[in-house]
Amino acid sequence: MALPEPSLTSASPRPVTRQPRFRREPVTVRPPATSANLGPGFDAFGLALELRDEVVVQVLAEPGLNVEVFGEGAGQVPLDESHLLVRALRVGFDALGGQPAGLRVSCRNRIPHGRGLGSSSAAICAGLTAARDLVEGGASVLDDEALLDLANHIEGHPDNVAPALRGGLTIAWLEQDPEREHGLGQGTEAPRPSGGRQDTDLVIAAGGSPEVSTHVSTDIFTGRQPEHMRAFAQRLEPAADVGAVAFIPPNRLATEVARGLLPASVPHRDAAFNAGRAGLLTAALTAPELSHHHRAVLLHAATRDRLHQDYRAAAMPDSAALIRRLRADGFAAFVSGAGPTVLVLTVGPDWARKAADYAPEGWGVTVLTVASRGAAADSPPDDTDTP
Repeated sequence: MALPEPSLTSASPRPVTRQPRFRREPVTVRPPATSANLGPGFDAFGLALELRDEVVVQVLAEPGLNVEVFGEGAGQVPLDESHLLVRALRVGFDALGGQPAGLRVSCRNRIPHGRGLGSSSAAICAGLTAARDLVEGGASVLDDEALLDLANHIEGHPDNVAPALRGGLTIAWLEQDPEREHGLGQGTEAPRPSGGRQDTDLVIAAGGSPEVSTHVSTDIFTGRQPEHMRAFAQRLEPAADVGAVAFIPPNRLATEVARGLLPASVPHRDAAFNAGRAGLLTAALTAPELSHHHRAVLLHAATRDRLHQDYRAAAMPDSAALIRRLRADGFAAFVSGAGPTVLVLTVGPDWARKAADYAPEGWGVTVLTVASRGAAADSPPDDTDTP
């Protein structure tokens, strides 16, 4: 299938010539959970899963901000302008031409926080989607490509925000944007949002040894992309028999901690290994003609990784041990995103039920379907089977 050429002009918000007109009725957005990387597709592959937060946002005529949170994060996340969803709303409204006088925000969170299931991307995408829907003609100013790009710049990488917005299986990539680069001195990077992770280039060492690249910094790879890069994503439809089982540990792991364990360079042979497995994973997930058995065998082979999971294992030893057990018995298991959740790609309900039996004591286990829809406003919820 031929992929479309990236359009660098279509991804920017169109110029706003007047103050936005806000809708007064509340908008509901239900963003899905997401799993990034899927084993070999580091910082590129993402899968939307049917486990959804519910966000209701309403513009108020009176100045002020009212935020309430139920479920995950209640009593822990801030209820002011520093709330991630509110920050995304503000970015969206700025792109649409201006801020409303007041806002009421209600969040019913079901996606676990700090577990590698895309809770931050869900908040970002819900905020941006709600902002666009609350402005009359918002979609004509902030199209889907621009929405993805804004989400990427808030999150710092596109692998979770792409499936959160598009649904299904997504492959995200970055292109240099001459408009953003204009005016910057050579070798100078644009300013980054405050509080974000710092950027370090990933350099593949020639000859299979990191020491060969003498110019490589000893800094860790943290993943935040330069500001003059623009995000794009291609959505693919997984085969109907593909599902997932999420094993959710009781402990959290911050993405910054997990990324802090990654080296600045990797051997060339490991990069080549992952490139082949990522290509195989695309076929294993999407080819409609595969039998259940053939797809399961391909998924097991395709989800092997040499770029990130072994480096992070020390921060999540229980997750690493569970992955070893599952993979030894033929399951396509890997760390979901930055972890510590373990995800298994399954083929058919019987395979999912068998995988769920491996849950360690004290862990949550959730059988999930692939979410075909992303964070569209006012989309109805889907059922989630939790054994």
